[in-house]
Amino acid sequence: MKIQGVIGALLMAVGGMCPLVHVPIIGNWNYFGIDQSLGTIFYVIVVLAFLGAFLNKTTLLRVCGWAAIGLVILTLAAVWFKSHDYFSFIHFKKLISLASGMVKYKWGWFVILAGVLPLITVRRPVVVQHVPITPIREV
Repeated sequence: MKIQGVIGALLMAVGGMCPLVHVPIIGNWNYFGIDQSLGTIFYVIVVLAFLGAFLNKTTLLRVCGWAAIGLVILTLAAVWFKSHDYFSFIHFKKLISLASGMVKYKWGWFVILAGVLPLITVRRPVVVQHVPITPIREV
């Protein structure tokens, strides 16, 4: 369980630094390029996942995994709405869709989701109890 949690949290941390969005003139953005507060919240979740992995807390790992999925969905929606709202000064709908279509999602989202998958599938280790066998006395 500890290894699975550490690998998941490490993949999430690396995925947050990978390119997530490509804006045509500006370039690639990671989580902090998209929004500082979303990046801070994301890395607080990553630190909590590391903490849960080292303390062997399965519920904390699962909560961090589901929180990261929620934050990723919120961020994807925010990027989509912001790109469509950013070009709202143009009065032609086809030009708005063309300009907002130039904002592309990159491969970093897959790295984050690959890190979330081990976190939400972590299970509590099975403890095998050893029952001592007592010898039967002969009569």
